[in-house]
Amino acid sequence: MTTTRSPLPRTDLAGLLTDAAHSISGILTAEYPTAASRSYLHPVLGALSAGPRVVCELNERLEGFASDEPLPTTPAGLFTLASYASALGWLTESLAELTISIDQICTRVGIPTEPPAPAALVPDTAEPDDEFDFAFSALELAAMRTAAEAAGLAPDDYVKALSESLLAACQITDACMEISSGLLEDATYVLGEATDTIWIGDGPDSLPTLVRSLLARMEAAQ
Repeated sequence: MTTTRSPLPRTDLAGLLTDAAHSISGILTAEYPTAASRSYLHPVLGALSAGPRVVCELNERLEGFASDEPLPTTPAGLFTLASYASALGWLTESLAELTISIDQICTRVGIPTEPPAPAALVPDTAEPDDEFDFAFSALELAAMRTAAEAAGLAPDDYVKALSESLLAACQITDACMEISSGLLEDATYVLGEATDTIWIGDGPDSLPTLVRSLLARMEAAQ
């Protein structure tokens, strides 16, 4: 004998999206203790440590939402499922890109087997590398000279590694903020509609915010 699962009320569907948004935004405030020898990775280690845990939690919630038979069939349920799955996929991809960036930094920096050769300190008026849009004050540069010594790196190498780390941190921050914002928009949409009929249609306005964002990114990349 089969049982019919009652559709979740819109308050529960909106809550699912809202909770996911808060979990993803929480990645950006995560802290991870960083050794002085790896201080150039401090901007990204919090996200790297918290991200996989959040992905696992969201995946478990998604499985719980979609595993029961039958699958969500109401327009509101399908809309929520599409938004949630898009967020999870986007976050997973963004964390994979973060991991690749960190691996590249570690590969370029390496583990020094002997003290670095004397190198000219980065001048206080040094212009930032064209590849990175970060400007450091004289006080920050002085602190980085000290940090470079603790990390066993030449100052120039330390600044480059830190710049790459900051760039990776900006990218994961932008991704998490956009994903979280999209989930909250979709949660508001799900909760605020009086009926389900608005989600029935073939036009782009019937798609969740994150799905539309992903489609726009795909079109821009072509």
